[in-house]
Amino acid sequence: MKPPEGMFDESVIYVTRQGAQVQVDGGRIVVWDVDGDEGELASFPIEKLDTINVFGGVNFSTPFVARANEHGIVLNYFTQHGKYRGSFVPEKNTIAEVRRAQYDLSRDEELAIAQQMIAGKIRNARTLLSRKGVRGTDVLKDLGVRAESDTTKDDLRGTEGEAAERYFHLLDETLVDGWTFEKRTKRPPEDHINSLLSLTYVFMKNEVLSALRQYNLDPFLGVLHADRHGRPSLALDLQEEFRPIFCDAFVVRLVNRGVIDHEDFRKDNRLSDDAFKIYLEKFENYMNEELTHPHFEYTVTRRKAVRQQAILLRKAITDELEMYHSLTFTK
Repeated sequence: MKPPEGMFDESVIYVTRQGAQVQVDGGRIVVWDVDGDEGELASFPIEKLDTINVFGGVNFSTPFVARANEHGIVLNYFTQHGKYRGSFVPEKNTIAEVRRAQYDLSRDEELAIAQQMIAGKIRNARTLLSRKGVRGTDVLKDLGVRAESDTTKDDLRGTEGEAAERYFHLLDETLVDGWTFEKRTKRPPEDHINSLLSLTYVFMKNEVLSALRQYNLDPFLGVLHADRHGRPSLALDLQEEFRPIFCDAFVVRLVNRGVIDHEDFRKDNRLSDDAFKIYLEKFENYMNEELTHPHFEYTVTRRKAVRQQAILLRKAITDELEMYHSLTFTK
């Protein structure tokens, strides 16, 4: 059976049908409409999957969970409107040698990796603004240079914070008439742009989580974000370089092209059910769009580019690379 358009690309599934059940049938994962009359909604070869994202009232059969564990499939749980709740991570996603190298990193080694991530984030922020014709970004260039020379994590956090403030002050200039952005707000987002940014950061975080787990890194042991119970600090670290050039650029695209409008939001600034489905489809398409890798100069999807960064991070941690290189775009 051909999967519904937009539901399945490469190795990631999004299951949003309320009341659906995910089961296993031989070598295939099957999504069933248990409460309705449609029966089988879609089926997928189990060996091609590595992540299943489920939203709201979606159920799993016990045999499916067992097979997911055997095949290394990560299950991410969200509320119906996209708030992340937790994950099921298979036992096979651990390798002692890699984890030991990660745990043995010195503070100087952690700082060196973090410097590249933050410098990359600042460079990408400047690039996004430049692509949209925004002027006055020279200060970001200076802050990017400062990030690479900061001698403590606190100094680096200070540089990142200053760069973020300068960048978000200019982000409004990338938006078409009818949309405004004054400042970054969260928990809860205070306007529609902030709501889209927060939602996109959640989904990018899970892209990064999946990549880190695929390459056997501990996502909870960060190099810059402080350790906190339940917080995937390393995923938040690696996500930094993708925020402007992938996440923010995606949000700007959605509103500037009229894919999402103000009428698509509820009073609490969350997307309506129909708009959320459109958002998921567009995000999946976006992650599978191809681009020319700025360093390797070959064609990759955004999703593959994220996973390549997890590989580079692992190699830097295990001393297969002399240093970590962030994914940075200069034009």
